Amino acid sequence: MSQGTQEQIGFRLWAVSDPELCAIITADDERITYGELFAEVNRVCHGLRAQGVNEGDTIAVVMTNSPAMVTAYLAAMQSGIYLVTINYHLTAPEIAYILQDSGAKVVLCSQRAEDTVLDAAGPGVKVFVDGTPKRARPLSELTAGMPATDPERTPHGSLMMYTSGTTGRPKGVKRPLSGISADQGALTYVWLFKEFGMSRDAFGAWLVSAPLYHSANITPAIGALNWGGTMVLMDGWTPEGFLERVQRHRVTGTAMVPTHFHRLLQLPKEVRERYDISSLRYVLHGAAPCPVEVKKQIMDWFGPVVYEYYGSTEVGTTIARPHEWLERPGTVGRPASISTLKILDRDGNELPPGQVGIVYMRQGDDVAEYHNDPEKTRGSRRDGLMTVWDMGYVDEDGYLFITGRASEMILVGGVNVYPAEIEAALLEHEWIADAGVLGVPHDDYGEVPVAHLTLTDAAPAPEAAVAAVHEYLAGRLAKPKLPTEYVVHSALPRDPNGKLYKARLGDAQDAVRLPAPAK
Repeated sequence: MSQGTQEQIGFRLWAVSDPELCAIITADDERITYGELFAEVNRVCHGLRAQGVNEGDTIAVVMTNSPAMVTAYLAAMQSGIYLVTINYHLTAPEIAYILQDSGAKVVLCSQRAEDTVLDAAGPGVKVFVDGTPKRARPLSELTAGMPATDPERTPHGSLMMYTSGTTGRPKGVKRPLSGISADQGALTYVWLFKEFGMSRDAFGAWLVSAPLYHSANITPAIGALNWGGTMVLMDGWTPEGFLERVQRHRVTGTAMVPTHFHRLLQLPKEVRERYDISSLRYVLHGAAPCPVEVKKQIMDWFGPVVYEYYGSTEVGTTIARPHEWLERPGTVGRPASISTLKILDRDGNELPPGQVGIVYMRQGDDVAEYHNDPEKTRGSRRDGLMTVWDMGYVDEDGYLFITGRASEMILVGGVNVYPAEIEAALLEHEWIADAGVLGVPHDDYGEVPVAHLTLTDAAPAPEAAVAAVHEYLAGRLAKPKLPTEYVVHSALPRDPNGKLYKARLGDAQDAVRLPAPAK
């Protein structure tokens, strides 16, 4: 590190001051310096301009965790354009909808997504492939002959993230372009560092262990580059592969989801103890509820380095630091300094501590909107705040606890039942590998919960496992919360970031349906 640059913030600044510093370690363990990365970022900027992409326009990426994905992000952030990051597991119709809705002029994609993207791209949308394409144009054609120096103007761009679409068609979350320079834009990451109490050593080796197309992963990963750190890429997550990568590269920080925790804890003890993960200083997690017992076990293993956050693309953030969570297990923390939080009832009245209501938040003076859907934007706002329809409450000290989603609430004979509570109880059982709960119509009670689950290799046959699991739940949950049926799957439909597609739970043809055991 150069002398006197301890507080230097900004990828572009580091690329100039320390061009030989390692910026990226690829999934194949190749190393890319800040100088090399910056030169390619500039070539992409010039290439996009040559393709008619101007300030305020939109491009999309359908990419794996690759240097090209990082390059595209950095190029957009110094070109004053919107970048849409798309899940490369989506189908052609799903990608086509996002491309058309966002108005993307150019799509950059990985080789594995080429066919799907070409099927999805409408007339006039230019597609470039990272690698050797079969039908599209190679990414090298975009950058060929382009200068490696700064463009004349470098205005800050913006992500336009599309909501996951777990309950319906995804919507783009769009914010006005700020008009500031790329170097000023890099300073917005300072809030991340301060809120989590990070020092620069958090980013000595930041492991990207989940897909970069999700904002929860790309934000801290780019934060690493803005503080002169090294981004360690992982393309395809396995429990032991994660541990091996942490040990080999002495990883200091990473962002994870509860599904990762659960799968790590299923490893035999002797496998877990084989790896040295003592280098970890910051493990950020969010995106889905984490059962209390699962997190306790991870904290026992990793140490007090696990930081939880709650929020979404649309709204602000709460943060639960390790000591805060240990004092209040289950909390997702208090609002970050730039966030406002209120719990409101359906009439918009603020509720006192301890009462469950709809969680409304705002990040600073943010005015996020759903692209091309003003009605949804209006319906999600109240008094300057916004909701994604999560339910929860705050305690007397302002710590937030999430109880479930308003849209998923099951009304069992007049009793409010939240699937997240049942799912957490299920995942505490040693034979449950994954779980999701839905409400289904019932003649007497109106609705009842049904549990969809997968079993671990240690579990007995489904009938015996379900009998034991139901008895286990009966000792932990009130009767209205007990599933009336169990559906055993080979796998549940989750995206790579851990979100469960509940609308697809009924699609499995090989599932075993078992009624809850009679008393």
